[in-house]
Parts: sequence; structure tokens; C-alpha cells
Amino acid sequence: MSLKEYFDNTKGFGVMSTADKEGRVDAAIYSRPHVMEDGTIAFVMNDRLTHHNLQSNPRAAYLFREAAEGFKGKRLLLKKVREEKDSELLYKLKRRAYTSGKESQGPKFLVFFTVEKELPLIGPGEEEA
Repeated sequence: MSLKEYFDNTKGFGVMSTADKEGRVDAAIYSRPHVMEDGTIAFVMNDRLTHHNLQSNPRAAYLFREAAEGFKGKRLLLKKVREEKDSELLYKLKRRAYTSGKESQGPKFLVFFTVEKELPLIGPGEEEA
């Protein structure tokens, strides 16, 4: 199953982990990524710590746990390749519209990553088994 099919059809939640140039680590809840036609994946981000860290360190890890019994999901090791600020594509892809005033003010970014490695949620993956 392709990543596009997987994320289009699998419910769950994700955690994006980043580190700044000094190695200070952050983790934040993120929804499922958007899988683009060119194979990159994209996340809509506010101008917060995760986005800030990616300006000095392009590497990130994304952990996705399926909304199912047990521990099923994926770990993706990522490298940022580009971003767009307040673009038309960003607002087209955005899944949530907050109406209760919870949405963050300020610029929004659509950040694109290449997937450098895909692993299961638990275990080393087949190539390292």
C-alpha cells in the first residue's frame, strides 16, 4: 500500500519531532500528512517551535499511531525540501477550520519533506531484522 493510500484511509494521530541547531528537541501533535504527486509529504504548520526548528535543522521524525487496538502505525524519517507561506495550495489542503477562535493567528506554512526512511511503529523494520 502506498503512503498516499495509507494516510488517505487510516485514522490515527501523529507526533512530529524536530531539533534546533543546538540539538534541543521538541515534539508536537500533527495530523496525517498530505502525500503529494511527486512523492513528497507536506504538513500545514503555524509559526511555532516545530517550524522554527526546521529553519536551522531540516531533519524531522514523524510517528503515526493508528486508531486501532494494539500498536500499529509508521515512523517516517524526514528531510525538509521546501516550504510555502500562506499559499493557495496550503488553504486548499488544510483539513481543519476552527470556528471557536482556537486557530492560531499569524502566517501558516506548507512544509514539504522527502521520506528518507519508513519504519513500522514498533521494531526495526524488515531490512534490519
